[in-house]
Amino acid sequence: MTEPQKHPRTTIADLRARKGSAQPLVCLTAYTAPMAKILDAHCDMLLVGDSIGMALYGMENTLGVTPEIIIAHGKAVMRAAKRACVLIDVPYGTYESGPEQAYETASRIMGETGCDGLKIEGGAEMAETVLYLTARNIPVMAHIGLKPQSVVKDGGYKVRGKAPEEAESLMRDALAVQAAGAFGLLIEGTVEPVARAITQAVSIPTVGIGASAACDGQILVTEDMLGLITEHTPKFVRQYADLAGTVDEAVAAYARDVRARVFPDVAHTYGNGAAKKASDAS
Repeated sequence: MTEPQKHPRTTIADLRARKGSAQPLVCLTAYTAPMAKILDAHCDMLLVGDSIGMALYGMENTLGVTPEIIIAHGKAVMRAAKRACVLIDVPYGTYESGPEQAYETASRIMGETGCDGLKIEGGAEMAETVLYLTARNIPVMAHIGLKPQSVVKDGGYKVRGKAPEEAESLMRDALAVQAAGAFGLLIEGTVEPVARAITQAVSIPTVGIGASAACDGQILVTEDMLGLITEHTPKFVRQYADLAGTVDEAVAAYARDVRARVFPDVAHTYGNGAAKKASDAS
């Protein structure tokens, strides 16, 4: 019998090597072991994102996600993912004070989960922190453009890069975090020409979410992509399934069967042999 082929885990070096590749990086968010197991067969990178606050916990934004939350879900994803490179978001309020605070949080997350790297929001203002972490063997993907942890300060979820001065600022951000040692760059909610220009200017792979196909890879929140979140669908999301509708139909059928005492039936009930024989005889 032939042993199933084992695929080595995708590394940070593997992601970096895909810069400019004809085959873009496939990335999705993952928060649970069952979902990570499914996604792992198809993705180059899985992100345990702080979007978990809204996707799983019903929070208004990402600001309430704690290290304890992200670590618990990071452990679950790491147990299930065997092929994809796994990154974890560093939560709001746990790294902004300076490099030392960032290192304390980052080393805790990596140490407790065993993940492959971290993602930190910020551009030029975070370059010193990125340098501090990467010098201490913590791989960092920087996150520029629309930054969910800054939505309160920035006045909401607004597309970035429309004005020339903002486009120039984003380019400075990208070059600053690259110089600081970031291995990759997530660009969110940014107009296509700017995302394209940044992708062409940097030597590290870019992963876009609402930043067009010009990037070296793409990522979506899995629950958005699968149609599990129905309250609001961002323009950049394509829904590849309507799982919310499927789940609703399944639960409705279950409820009908329970109320009609159709479920559980004999096939789904534990009994003793005598009762079964009596039933069969009748």
